[in-house]
Amino acid sequence: MPDLGVPTEATSSGVALPDDLSEVLSPRWLSEALGTRFPGIEVTAVVPGPVVSRVSTNARFRVECAGGTPDGLSPYLCAKGYFGDVGRPARPAGVPETSFYRDLAGRTGVRTLRSVFADVDTRTGQNIVITEDVVAEGATFLDGLTDCTPDQVADSLDQLATLHAATWADPSLADAGWLRSRLETYLLGRGLPEIAGNFGCAIGARVPDETRDAERLVASYRALAAQTPGAAPWTVIHGDPHIGNVYRDDAGRPAFLDWQLVQRGPWYIDVGYHLASALTVADRRRCERDLLAHYLDRLKAGGVDAPHPDQAWNDIRRGILHGFYLWAITLKVDPAITTALLERLGTAAADHDVFASVGQ
Repeated sequence: MPDLGVPTEATSSGVALPDDLSEVLSPRWLSEALGTRFPGIEVTAVVPGPVVSRVSTNARFRVECAGGTPDGLSPYLCAKGYFGDVGRPARPAGVPETSFYRDLAGRTGVRTLRSVFADVDTRTGQNIVITEDVVAEGATFLDGLTDCTPDQVADSLDQLATLHAATWADPSLADAGWLRSRLETYLLGRGLPEIAGNFGCAIGARVPDETRDAERLVASYRALAAQTPGAAPWTVIHGDPHIGNVYRDDAGRPAFLDWQLVQRGPWYIDVGYHLASALTVADRRRCERDLLAHYLDRLKAGGVDAPHPDQAWNDIRRGILHGFYLWAITLKVDPAITTALLERLGTAAADHDVFASVGQ
């Protein structure tokens, strides 16, 4: 076996994590990595597919195995990691997502990508997750321009309730470092200039006047970030559940992906954000109370003493603020998508007076 220069004890699986994508896509390394889940597997060939590389790299591929693909493994897979001079500095951003797939996704029951390998190298910071390629299985990825009906959003709220109920104040997760609250980090390196730029051009033109205030938004989010770590009860939240982080599987059922912002936090961070991003302004105004009641019912069905509806209605304002801020600082996304989501979230922020929810 080639020496990759990384001690295997640095990973929980005992598999060294390569720094180079070509090594990840080698039959030798894939046999070792997939062998942790499918003992005895021998990958004989790898057929590369599309690769999307920005900071992280996502590579789709197909494997061929001696004796055929093992039962329970799709031959169509996708690897995500941080490679080379561009990806290496950003590796810490991938640790929560990889840890989620490795340690938590299966036990929550939330519908998401099925991971067949995930690990973090504690020495180099490299983290690699391999999931089944749901696109090859007929899944459809959504974005901010996707039309979602209230019934479809009810289904995706079911998934958030599943996640939240399964992890509600779970003492086994209380000290997991990769789940620490991280809202304050989204104020570092980005903020007022990016928001002012978006609000001052066509991207933010449909944000209502009362919420198109960059300085007040930053101050409000700073207050939210300071208040959130002590908010109780906490659960494990997705952290970024906008509609573009949802896909529909081959049966049309919603599922969540892109777990980079997974962390401990109050349920309403997810629910307020999702409601305001997934629906048109008109549909949200018409259905949001009913959809919130639906989420609370599903939370109760999961064994949780759910918040009172009046308290929950007040609380989701903070989730709307969270989503509004994240999209207000967004630069490297199709402007049409950013425009649509800023209109939805900014209008919801105005409707709910979200700045007042944190005392601003």
